[in-house]
Amino acid sequence: MKKPVVLDKNGYRKFGIRDKLAYAAGDFGCNMSFALKGTVQTFWLVFMMLQTGLLSILLLLVQIWDAVNDPLIGSIIDNDRRKYRMGKFKTYIFIGAVGLLVGGAAVFLPFPKAPVVLKAILFVFGYIVWDAFYTIANVPYGSMLSLVTEDVGERAQLSTWRSIGSMIGNLLPGIILPMLIWQKVTYDGTTGFLDKIEIPAGAEEKFTPDNFHSNPITGELYQQGDAVLSPLTGKQLEILIGERVFFAALIMGILGFIAFIFMLKTITVRVDESTVKTNEGHGKFNIFSAFGKFMKNRPAVGATVAAMGMFLGMNAATTANTVMFAIYFNMASMSGLVQMIGFLPMFLFMPFITKIVKKIGKKEASVIGTVVSLVGGAIMLIFPLISNVAAALIVYLIGLVLFGIGMGVYTCVSWAMMGDAIDYNEWKFGTREEGTVYSLHSFFRKLAQGIGPSIVLLIMGALGYVSKYGTIGQSMETAHNMCWLVAGLYMFSAVVQFIGIAIIYNLDKKTLEKMRTELDERHGETVAEEA
Repeated sequence: MKKPVVLDKNGYRKFGIRDKLAYAAGDFGCNMSFALKGTVQTFWLVFMMLQTGLLSILLLLVQIWDAVNDPLIGSIIDNDRRKYRMGKFKTYIFIGAVGLLVGGAAVFLPFPKAPVVLKAILFVFGYIVWDAFYTIANVPYGSMLSLVTEDVGERAQLSTWRSIGSMIGNLLPGIILPMLIWQKVTYDGTTGFLDKIEIPAGAEEKFTPDNFHSNPITGELYQQGDAVLSPLTGKQLEILIGERVFFAALIMGILGFIAFIFMLKTITVRVDESTVKTNEGHGKFNIFSAFGKFMKNRPAVGATVAAMGMFLGMNAATTANTVMFAIYFNMASMSGLVQMIGFLPMFLFMPFITKIVKKIGKKEASVIGTVVSLVGGAIMLIFPLISNVAAALIVYLIGLVLFGIGMGVYTCVSWAMMGDAIDYNEWKFGTREEGTVYSLHSFFRKLAQGIGPSIVLLIMGALGYVSKYGTIGQSMETAHNMCWLVAGLYMFSAVVQFIGIAIIYNLDKKTLEKMRTELDERHGETVAEEA
């Protein structure tokens, strides 16, 4: 006998595990596409061989579009008054999901021999199409939380399940994708792979086809299936299979679409759509006036500096890190797994963050975390000094684990700290300014996400990385320089986070308690006056 459906007082299916699983599936679907973002720079640098300076400029251009994209599409959704069979929010999510079936692959069109101008056009066009469909799906998805339930506790549960969906959606591609798209070169009796690169200037004698029939270290002829070693680094060559990236993006689009459909068919909307806006709390404001007020809010500035440091270091390091694994550690296919091992401790202690914060405070816990990250960054500065590659990798991993543990504390409480910064604004200046604080915090975060990778590409070029050589033609000196760059980026990230949280952010546990007591007293007086 079929179990009867339990209804709430308004006649809807009662909120429960179906809604939570469905909402988690939605963010899993979003991240099947978003997880590709870290591969974009690597694909266009290593496989499409765009020059570092040009790719840096193109990245900045599309990041400007990314910043405009969210409020633009959010406004379109908010101003849409048409009636849809599925409802407005579900309809837009469906349109975005359909677009992402191919949208993610659009930015990975594999034409490495195309003229530079055509490559630049393909990059910009593909990114804009992909980002537009991602926003069409993601912006209304975020607002769905307010449509499913009005209960604060139930919304908190949905937020937690969203984080679970996001975590799984990032972990799977992060580990599996590098294993699929990177390939170690073995001898098959030919040297056809040399057609994919231009011979490095000054290395013509070492890079002749004849040299790829024999081991450059021992001088012995290769046998079928032997590892082909680079005459420049003495390590097995590892190349990015661009066509696989394209098809992997298509498969991830299909998986994401299935997750979105599951969410749309399973989740229950219980709140009137007309009462929910995607841009709620972010109305129009004078940018100069807003910036002036924002800079007076010390906790908001501190939390924003910390967030920018995190993105400038972490996001910027992605491409350099992948290249380092390909030409120095000779294990690009395992780079995703190594990164996930490094950050696994961050996820393991997340369930205890509430107790930690309650006992010692958000700022205090975050400061301890940034100190741990500084130790991790300092250890990373050691690994480029170690000549034994296996030992260097172990030291790198130890530093990465410590960095991940420390960063995890701030990550868990970052948005709560911004909420306290809004209260601080009311406490010190008499106005909450929620829209101003959140808008500028989001702006600076996106600025860091855009500028960081662009600057690092220029640094990579200055350190000897030559785009037209791919990963095959880089010298050992360049490989070693990538190690220093990655270590430096992580250390820079830890230092900026420490400055933001320990020095600028001024709401420790004692001050926070004082602020809340005084605000409660003010609110109580206001209520009494109105009565």
